[in-house]
Amino acid sequence: MKASGLGPAPEGGRVLACLRPAGILLVVLALLATTAANAWTADSVSFSGPEVTFIAELGLLLLVGRLMGEAAQRIGQPAVMGQLIGGLMLGPSFFGLIWPSAQHALFPSAPEQKSMIDAVSQLGILMLLLLTGMETDLPLVRRVGRVAITVAAAGVALPFVCGFLLGEFLPDAILPKPEARLVTAIFLGTALSISSVKIVAMVVREMDFMRRDLGQIIVASAILEDTIGWMIIAVAFGVASAGAIDLWSVARSVVGTALFMAVSLTVGRRIVFMLIRWVNDNFESEFAVITAILVIMIAMALTTQAIGVNTVLGAFVAGILVGESPILTRHIDEQLRGLITALFMPVFFGLSGLSADVTVLRNPNLALLAGGLILIASIGKFAGAFIGGKIGGLSRGESLALGCGMNARGSTEVIVATIGLSMGILNQSFFTLIVTMAIVTTLAMPPMLRWALMRLPLRKKERVRLEREELDAKGFITNLERLLLAADDSANGKIAARLAGAIAGSGGKPTTILDMGNGQRDKQPAKAGKSEDGTEAKVNGDASAQEVRDAAETAARLDANPDAEKLGPVAVTRRQHESTNAEAVAGEARNGYDLLVVGIAKIRDPKGGFSKDLSRITKGFDGPIMVVDAHSTRADRATDRYGRILIPVNGTDVSRRAVEVGLTLARASDAQVTTLYVRRANTDEGSRNKASRRRAMRRNELAVLKDIGVLGERYEVDVRSTTRANMAPDEAILRESKRGYDLIVLGVNRRLGDTLFFGDTAATVLDRSETSNLFVAS
Repeated sequence: MKASGLGPAPEGGRVLACLRPAGILLVVLALLATTAANAWTADSVSFSGPEVTFIAELGLLLLVGRLMGEAAQRIGQPAVMGQLIGGLMLGPSFFGLIWPSAQHALFPSAPEQKSMIDAVSQLGILMLLLLTGMETDLPLVRRVGRVAITVAAAGVALPFVCGFLLGEFLPDAILPKPEARLVTAIFLGTALSISSVKIVAMVVREMDFMRRDLGQIIVASAILEDTIGWMIIAVAFGVASAGAIDLWSVARSVVGTALFMAVSLTVGRRIVFMLIRWVNDNFESEFAVITAILVIMIAMALTTQAIGVNTVLGAFVAGILVGESPILTRHIDEQLRGLITALFMPVFFGLSGLSADVTVLRNPNLALLAGGLILIASIGKFAGAFIGGKIGGLSRGESLALGCGMNARGSTEVIVATIGLSMGILNQSFFTLIVTMAIVTTLAMPPMLRWALMRLPLRKKERVRLEREELDAKGFITNLERLLLAADDSANGKIAARLAGAIAGSGGKPTTILDMGNGQRDKQPAKAGKSEDGTEAKVNGDASAQEVRDAAETAARLDANPDAEKLGPVAVTRRQHESTNAEAVAGEARNGYDLLVVGIAKIRDPKGGFSKDLSRITKGFDGPIMVVDAHSTRADRATDRYGRILIPVNGTDVSRRAVEVGLTLARASDAQVTTLYVRRANTDEGSRNKASRRRAMRRNELAVLKDIGVLGERYEVDVRSTTRANMAPDEAILRESKRGYDLIVLGVNRRLGDTLFFGDTAATVLDRSETSNLFVAS
């Protein structure tokens, strides 16, 4: 396996690719400057109204941020650095230096004007911390364990001490409040000790190292550092807000932060999960979940402000809780991430660059201080991470890579510096020094980390884990996020409940149960106590929920994933409804589910095929479905245990999904699995073509069976295989099923039409099989 998924691009091509966006930017700046100079006289340095000025500023920051971010990415640097440098170019460091009147016209210094764009910047800070929290992978931190803790502890402690001592010895002239030197020293120590999770993760992901052991340690250590750093900053800001440094203010900030974290990560976690699920399931308006997430963020930010801690901690912790929510689908996550990345990131980092003035570095003393700050920050962080890696048991090469990777400050330091500037802890010169340090260390980090990572070999144990994770990434069961179970109290319903529980337990997938025993059928009231076929049918959703929980608990205990049991009990929700069963499923499906499992009493139509009830229920669900067909002779046995499972395979995606389902069920019930491959010969071809085709079919058969063997190892289930030749698939399945199997798991495709139809093979198996069947349909 290659250590890197990216080959080196020709330098000339990389430079030209970078120059294109930069050239566009220069043209845009020239046009805007000319427009500003022509539209306003030298005595008038503002637009015709503050609203127009605000819109122009916003549009310019977005455009320049996008172009410079694109240019940075094309030369292998983080986009946020391009956005920050774009802000520097728009500010007094570049644009204001060569054309002051035009720069002042575009960005006037009037307080009422600055407050409008600053409000967007402050909201941007909260949004960026929300996103940072969402990207905080706590299970990853738990996986790497002790090493990440030692790296984070040493990587924070050593640079913090260096920064704190530097703050204590700074001249009074550079401090905005010399009497509050202790707060500035704590703030500077924290600013030097935190790595940027976003930039570290970006480079590690780009190098295709995110799944490597060391890549996970680097990211997990950055996550821990970020969390520790924001807690320290929250305390420092709380002390600064008190206006004086005394025992009461320090104690209030420390105790308030600890109490807030404890409540948030216990009771708060459940409340956030419940709110997101409730909004997702009950609101029909667009983007309701995103609104709920933003309200949660604001509420937690206001809570931290109320207890004497800065709002940043509340937004960060809100992001952690939102990111762990089982209802946060990829679609919702991408929508929120897109809003933050497209709007708030370029505006915030552009304004941060705009607030800095690197012309102050013409002062030899400040330039020397900037160099010393960069040197102290780099040595302190590198040494701390290297020592932490050695203490954690890593090799010299791995510790070297850790030191290189943890030296990126970037976005985190800019956020910290911006908050410090707004609170009066920093003046503009000091702010510029920290921004300069963040830019230099961040631009140096990617090439250094790439060099260090390329030198690390892949260990055997790590290769096995990576192969398993690559298999999971392509899997069906492993990528399901939320299940919908439509079942009654029949044998089919009981099997469906246990099947849903077995799937839900392998990854902690939330499951919703719709009771099909109490709904109306065919838009007519159902007879009390009777199912449609006249047998007794109890309304027993609680029993189904318990079936799901029991099966999920067993599946989690047997899952090969070491984190499966740590996810806790599967969240099971039971919903009653008064509409028809079909309407209930269609309505619930709009809340976002990846799989529908159906188990109702009447599956078959007396005239053949599936019943109208089943067709109506499944019609309202567009995703994959599973239909249970339990035969009465084996129903009692099937609800408890599947002794032998038969899975027909042919190399298609649908048959592979069926294999995953069958293996999941077998692992949870300790069943024996046999796969059936049907090889058909073509008698119309000549002998030479027939031999060639036979060899190709044999190669295909071996490839299919090898893939199934790999899946069996992943699910820790022994898989036997059998082959039948020169026979129609349905006949082969029926003949093999007579050899004492308890369940057939058949992968099928849904066909168009008002009646549920999975094809001729499935129809024959449904009508003629004496074995219980499970149809897995895409």
